[in-house]
Amino acid sequence: MNNQNRAASSGLNLELLKSSAFDVSPEPALVVSRDGALVAVNEAAEALFGQGLGLLTRGRFGAALPPGSALVSLLERALEEGVRVRERGVEISLFGHPSFEADGAAAPLGDGSVLLTLHVKGGALGGERTGAEQAGLRTIVGLGHMLAHEIKNPLAGIRGAAQLLKAGARAEDAPLAQLIVDETDRIRRLVDRMEAFSDDALPDCHPINIHQVLDRVKALAANGVADGLTLTDDYDPSLPPAYGDEDQLIQIFLNLVKNAAEAAHARGDGRGAITIHTAYRHGVKVRAAKGHVLRGAPLEVRIQDNGPGVPAHLRESLFQPFVSTKTHGAGLGLALVAKLVAGHGGLIDFESEPGRTTFRVLLPIASGEDTPA
Repeated sequence: MNNQNRAASSGLNLELLKSSAFDVSPEPALVVSRDGALVAVNEAAEALFGQGLGLLTRGRFGAALPPGSALVSLLERALEEGVRVRERGVEISLFGHPSFEADGAAAPLGDGSVLLTLHVKGGALGGERTGAEQAGLRTIVGLGHMLAHEIKNPLAGIRGAAQLLKAGARAEDAPLAQLIVDETDRIRRLVDRMEAFSDDALPDCHPINIHQVLDRVKALAANGVADGLTLTDDYDPSLPPAYGDEDQLIQIFLNLVKNAAEAAHARGDGRGAITIHTAYRHGVKVRAAKGHVLRGAPLEVRIQDNGPGVPAHLRESLFQPFVSTKTHGAGLGLALVAKLVAGHGGLIDFESEPGRTTFRVLLPIASGEDTPA
């Protein structure tokens, strides 16, 4: 971004870095002056209300709020108490936008103005995304474009080295070398797609044996992130083929198993375990963003770990970009997983308590029309 470039050229100017953080925040954010004027909004707020800064700042922000609005009270409390205050379940009706519910946070900025941040509830699990999530995903897309060409060159070198290793490897080591080649090819395909990545891009779906996908994920995990853990499966052998994009399904479940492995390792007692379950759930329907019913999504995959669980304060926003349970995590993995699952016409949710966390993915199955002649 321009602010980031200026910050870099001036020795990481703190104010410019703060401005950049405001711009790219996935949560809608607005700055309101003491007299009720709207003086700044970020990209997520513009996306949420469907209007640019020029339109949003016409007139006073306070005048746009209905009498007795909880937002007015929130702003006043922040100024009076001089600290960040929060209010859950605030009904918001602004700028002619249909009313919606959100959690609000207001923080005084020291000059009489207040930073108002909105966390819009719901949507990510069922295929809809809020303005905040859309803005966050646009940030991911921009990052993907920037990194794509930097990844391809070393990737070609890794593939070439793996092929040389395979040629001189012992018979028992050859499958591991081939695994490196296969995964390098898959990453290259993912990078190619990332360059054209957009919310409207559809997965390349075909009938797929979901257990072959999961076995591939298990093999990768067992030789990497799940090393030292008990990794088991509980498959329903009667499942029909899934209807999906093989590369994207591998990406979905590899991300989920990786997260499960990190949680199981966090036990620190050498008893970490992950189980992958599959089952058929009759009658499951998933709605698209515009309310249209997609094909049924009865194929269930559950990734379960015995780690410490997801912290309670993160559970409502876990699938949003930049939300992470890890100290040094970027918080992009689950946001991308949710997007890919929604693109398949599927559903992702989770249940968590100390000692047991389960992520559940529901996917459509292939119909007779999907099966090649």
